[in-house]
Amino acid sequence: MPSYDFENCVFINCPFDEDFAPILQAMMFCVVYFGLTPRLASERNDSGENRLEKIRGLIESSKYSIHDLSRCQAKHVGEHFRLNMPFELGIDFGCRQYYGSGRQTKRFLILEEKQYRFQAALSDISGCDINAYGDDIQLAPQKAVKHVRNWLVSEASVEPVGAKRVLGKYADFQEWYWEKKREQGASEDEITEYPTSELLSEMFIWMESGQPV
Repeated sequence: MPSYDFENCVFINCPFDEDFAPILQAMMFCVVYFGLTPRLASERNDSGENRLEKIRGLIESSKYSIHDLSRCQAKHVGEHFRLNMPFELGIDFGCRQYYGSGRQTKRFLILEEKQYRFQAALSDISGCDINAYGDDIQLAPQKAVKHVRNWLVSEASVEPVGAKRVLGKYADFQEWYWEKKREQGASEDEITEYPTSELLSEMFIWMESGQPV
């Protein structure tokens, strides 16, 4: 079962659109594989819950945070760029600086699609290390996993298992997960539309079941 202790939680602040899903899901698996607990705003589906208060609670209860800033720039004419991700990064910085109660030990990983693009919109963090995973739809999830793996080894002192092994285990999990859902009577369209919280629960079940193949 996942542990929700402060020392074990990783808040993931990222886009939740269909295009980003492969990157998010790969990062979630990486976090679970290393024995930590991903925390996301989408982990609960209570429509009556205030979203900002939920996010604040997740930030305060997570020692580690992954912040993705890849949607800070609009991709099409007339499209608004998204401010949620940099806003939540700012809340997290404030929590580390001012909350107290051990929150000064919080650790961040900041990701972007392109290495220096964020500077045009958020120059205040120019001194921070930003990790880019590129815009190749096939390679981006793999590169994101490598960044998360390296960060967790450095900041969370997890076992230094290679990213290649993590990605191989992720492939095993995906095969197991899809077969399980098909046996439960789900179509491929249904499986892809299942909520993130259900996929995350299955990741923990797979780990607890001995990583079946």
